[in-house]
Amino acid sequence: MTEAVLSVRDLRVEFSTRHGTLVALDGVSFDIAPGEVLGMVGESGAGKSLTGSAIIGLLEPPGRTTGGEILLRGRRIDNLPASEMRGIRGKRIGMVFQDPLTSLNPLYTIAEQLIETIRTHQSLTASQARLRAIELLDRVGIPAAARRIDDYPHHFSGGMRQRVVIALALCADPELVIADEPTTALDVSVQAQIIDLIKEICAEKGAAVLLITHDMGVIAETADRVAVLYAGRLAEVGPTQDIIRDPRHPYTRGLMGSIPTLTQNATRLVQIPGAMPRLSDIPAGCAFNPRCPNVTDHCRTARPSLMPLQAFREVACWQADKEGPND
Repeated sequence: MTEAVLSVRDLRVEFSTRHGTLVALDGVSFDIAPGEVLGMVGESGAGKSLTGSAIIGLLEPPGRTTGGEILLRGRRIDNLPASEMRGIRGKRIGMVFQDPLTSLNPLYTIAEQLIETIRTHQSLTASQARLRAIELLDRVGIPAAARRIDDYPHHFSGGMRQRVVIALALCADPELVIADEPTTALDVSVQAQIIDLIKEICAEKGAAVLLITHDMGVIAETADRVAVLYAGRLAEVGPTQDIIRDPRHPYTRGLMGSIPTLTQNATRLVQIPGAMPRLSDIPAGCAFNPRCPNVTDHCRTARPSLMPLQAFREVACWQADKEGPND
């Protein structure tokens, strides 16, 4: 069996506030194999970006990891000193942040930023690093890369800036790439190009990718498996096509039902009632129970763990083996 590039085990992230300790991630576990894209999906506030930040050791205080383990190629990295983690971040783990404008320094040219990153992680001269930077820009689809490399970030469109950010993430040929909402605010044609680029990275280098998004369409086009996150807990994990065809958690059903299809004749899309609970007010039992159409008394008192449902598939729901109201 191939060793997972990334293994997350019972990850718990807390925030200390004057009103008490808030649990933002509670027992999150998943693996990503070499060359695999794992899509992490959920509403805003579910904990998707927080999961990525915890993996690369960039949690903002007062947030902190208080439980679980994060392993890269079998070696635990969540308890490493900050200096050692800096050597892993950028070299073995590449990060594509949500907003390229906040990832790129507007005062420096693309060449300066790429060359600095490359030389930080590889023993290359300035001229060698510049050639490597041009090669990376060309690889991610920047036209006339040798000329554009000396431009500033504001000279590029949003889609081109996102490509530059991907080039930065690939500088050291990382084993793991975390892409946090890489297609947000991009038009549909550019989204498709970025999705194709991420898939090519996996195919060419065998890198594992954690793709964080709220867009099930992006997940369907890109991910091999999907992890559905709700209120800091995993609701469902499994092969993407299986979950799209037959979602078993009521929350996943709601997400899928909210997507229009060409064959749909209904006048209204499915709506999930209510809103995700605040961290200070997560209900007992299943966190989704106040919004669930199938809720029982057991759901209100007992929290379900991820339970095997089929091969390679797990669901955290007491009613997962029953038909939903929309089936």
